[in-house]
Amino acid sequence: MKDNVTQRTFTVRALIVLQFLLGLGAVISGGLFIIAPDGRPMQMPLYMLRNTPFATFLLPAMLLFTFVGIYPLIVAYSLFARPSWIRLDLLNPFKIMYRGWTASLVAGVILIIWICVQVIMFGSVSFLHVLYFVWGVAILLLTLNQRVRETYSSKHPKLA
Repeated sequence: MKDNVTQRTFTVRALIVLQFLLGLGAVISGGLFIIAPDGRPMQMPLYMLRNTPFATFLLPAMLLFTFVGIYPLIVAYSLFARPSWIRLDLLNPFKIMYRGWTASLVAGVILIIWICVQVIMFGSVSFLHVLYFVWGVAILLLTLNQRVRETYSSKHPKLA
């Protein structure tokens, strides 16, 4: 029988996969918009930005790349490898929880805010908005799941 300390539950693995896929997709799409801020590679015309404060996709792409891309990739790595980035504990308001768990919660909130702002700015809702909103909620629910909390609690033998 595997040791419970090293065995990852399905919910923990699902959370890591959701964070990784979210980050990967946002890095790719954000990167494409950074390379071509006119939106052509993603087939998104500039007129989509008419009700926003942006003339091109460059600034939104940089935000997407960083906060919805790089950040969840770091979160996924943190949840998977559990590196000891001690200095980040200063930013962790939940001292009894591993910093990666807190970062996962933040990533879910960032995604939900990102989608809500898009819906407000574009003035419409698409399938992708609904999908990513649900994705953000799923990240929050998985992060708050009891088994996930137990896995990343500072009382857990691997993290103590």
